[in-house]
Amino acid sequence: MAKSLGVFVSSNQHFDKIIKLCKAAKKKNVDVTIFFTHLGTLLTQEKRFDELIGLAGMTLCKVAFERQGLRPPVPGIGEEDFATQARHAEVIEECDRYVVF
Repeated sequence: MAKSLGVFVSSNQHFDKIIKLCKAAKKKNVDVTIFFTHLGTLLTQEKRFDELIGLAGMTLCKVAFERQGLRPPVPGIGEEDFATQARHAEVIEECDRYVVF
């Protein structure tokens, strides 16, 4: 059974730390799932956002994304990855460990 890490991102800070965490997890064969919400959805606009592709499965809160005035597309996030907070609850349930930014 693979180890897994859930990452909840509600802040528009700490982007470098999130990338470093995901790279470290990949080296240790830990599957990472990130859920972006609130101000964390603003990180989708970072020039380096596509660095997360392949490091983590990513979903985001559609309501929070739209509330920030943002519109798709987002690199690495498909239409099915624009979700509700119910998906956040699934991440908590599915992952061995969980960290919040």
